Amino acid sequence: MADVQHFRLPDVGEGLTEAEIVSWKVKPGDTVKTNDVIVEIETAKSLVELPSPFAGTVVELFVEEGATVPVGTPIIGIATGAAATGGSGTSAGSGAGDSLASAPVVEEPAGAPQEDLVPPIGTPGDEQAVEPGLIGGPAPGGRTSVLVGYGPRSTEAKRRPRKSTGGPSAEGRGAVQDAFSTPPSRPVAPFPPPAPVRPVPAAPTPGVSLPAVGQPAAPEDGPATVLAKPPVRKLAKDLRVDLRSLTPTGPGGTVSREDVEQAAGAAPLTVAGVPRPGPTGAGVPSRSGMGWGEGPREERVAIRSVRKATAQAVALSAFSAPHVTEFLDVDATATIELVERLRAAREFRDVRITPLAVLARALCLAVRRTPEVNASWDEAAGEIVYKRYVNLGIAAATPRGLMVPNVKDADRLSLRELATAISELATTAREGRSQPPELAGGTISITNVGVFGVDTGTPILPPGEAAILAFGQIRPRPWVVDGQVVPRQVTTLGLSFDHRLVDGEQGSRFLSDIGRLLEDPGYALAWT
Repeated sequence: MADVQHFRLPDVGEGLTEAEIVSWKVKPGDTVKTNDVIVEIETAKSLVELPSPFAGTVVELFVEEGATVPVGTPIIGIATGAAATGGSGTSAGSGAGDSLASAPVVEEPAGAPQEDLVPPIGTPGDEQAVEPGLIGGPAPGGRTSVLVGYGPRSTEAKRRPRKSTGGPSAEGRGAVQDAFSTPPSRPVAPFPPPAPVRPVPAAPTPGVSLPAVGQPAAPEDGPATVLAKPPVRKLAKDLRVDLRSLTPTGPGGTVSREDVEQAAGAAPLTVAGVPRPGPTGAGVPSRSGMGWGEGPREERVAIRSVRKATAQAVALSAFSAPHVTEFLDVDATATIELVERLRAAREFRDVRITPLAVLARALCLAVRRTPEVNASWDEAAGEIVYKRYVNLGIAAATPRGLMVPNVKDADRLSLRELATAISELATTAREGRSQPPELAGGTISITNVGVFGVDTGTPILPPGEAAILAFGQIRPRPWVVDGQVVPRQVTTLGLSFDHRLVDGEQGSRFLSDIGRLLEDPGYALAWT
């Protein structure tokens, strides 16, 4: 007999409590070895590939792609042992509490309502139950210990509403039982039968399924055989498209966003011949009922991962740290000339030297002259923490959103080492491979808005940092030199700082020092 082992979503670090299943690398019936990559997950900070802790045959995937689940949730069942063949996926010796993999399959008559239960974590009899006191194990009061500092989490089984493949039967309308497990000893009064309603025919629209008035709507997700990610199901619901009527063209036989949009067509939705507004719900229908590029007029995307973490961080920082922003125009002609000379030098031919690297080096030198900008506010201890090292954060725009990985001990690196570290950091972030340690522990940051053709901005401080510098584009501008107006390469710096930690005099001196180093890099020799 093969034993079915449950692999639970692990804590990948930095106190993260949930993750999204991005893509499965295996499917039921596949044979896996220990440390084979089985799934790719996305946390609020990075993309992570999880290896299998077991060797055997995949029995079942408990979570579909696109779903977000908390740490400790079983996500896959793997049959292990000498008898594991990857066939049925049923283990007779796995215990009565193993309801996800060892329970016998019960055939239900066609059209019967499907009941979906959320299994509790660490139920009695589960072979993978965690010992008391450990993360994921039982705690006093019938609760489960989760991450330190996040408190216990309830483990009571929750019942989701029943799903039906069609409208309610006559018997079902006569007596509807409480969907949330009413005790048998308590009688449940039946709901009165609904009053008969005469159906009104809807105008036919290709690919759009609208229920007649007074008739129950078909479920938006259709039967269990329809495979579609949650955002696609939401789009189908908004556009009133029946997923069961579509021919899947996505990977693995899934319904894609393009399938739904194509089925929705360009005709406006109508009910009883009256034009109905599109998904905007503004009450004023458009001529086509669609938005830009023949797509839906509105799209709803769940707030999660990097966007959710970014929103929480900037909101916390904006409303807890009093921001002050100062600006400085700088003649960076000497910096541009220095970069061109270094690119031609033999020692720097294999390094990508940019004005950003020179700015980063200038910031590290200026920090030593104004240590207040490299501090943090400890409210609990009632202390200001001055840091004698620089973990320099570099804001990077990635397909997953804004990320700020940092170069550890940047003040100890030479210009060549700093340029290499920044380039590698940005490349890793754009590829979604930044690990939690690279995103934590920053002391001061730079955001390079100049690459987007922007002169400057008023950046929001990363939580726990005292200052962030916005680096605008360098472009030719008229500049006064020795009483003459000449074209020079000019940039604008914008410094935001926490006024609890940095006074105006300190912030101004720090910004001025950086400007002097960009105007004349030779000052670096005097400050080191």
